[in-house]
Amino acid sequence: MTMLHDLLRYRDFGELALTRHRFDRILQDGEYERIAPGTFLRAGAIDDTTAAWMAIATKKPEATICLLSAAALHDLTDEIPRGSDIAISRGSQPATIHYAPITWHRFSPDTFEIGRTEHLLPGGLAIGLYSPERTIIDLFRLRHTWGSDLAIGSLKRWLRGHGNSPGELLALAQDFPTARPAMQNALEVLL
Repeated sequence: MTMLHDLLRYRDFGELALTRHRFDRILQDGEYERIAPGTFLRAGAIDDTTAAWMAIATKKPEATICLLSAAALHDLTDEIPRGSDIAISRGSQPATIHYAPITWHRFSPDTFEIGRTEHLLPGGLAIGLYSPERTIIDLFRLRHTWGSDLAIGSLKRWLRGHGNSPGELLALAQDFPTARPAMQNALEVLL
């Protein structure tokens, strides 16, 4: 039999000459685990958070890592997320994920794509990730929920980075009227 990939989906069975019956035995033996409907991962191959992101990437390609999770990935905070913060466009439904805890956030479709990049995952997958600048804007925009300390701390760390421009950050914030004034005040104090 062909060597199986760490990540398998039902649609991969044909190219791998794998039958559902054979795969059911592999599942029963504990070699693979279901991480989302129709999506399986080799047991122990990847940590739970990455497995959850892989499942999300296969089921909700528009989903985007945001807020504290994005701040941690961009090294804008020392806080360790208890789960993953994932943004989806308002009006869409979250995916069912069986691994790590996910907090789904619904962002406006008008601004959803602003600052959206990709974070590469194993198996050739990628999940959306908001840029450091968009992450800071979102933390200021939602500071009533996340606290001003996280927003200001992330902004301070970002300012220490090479080539970061406060002017470009404020220009990006034009589309986020609830974030821009507070961010501008913080920049005036910090600079």
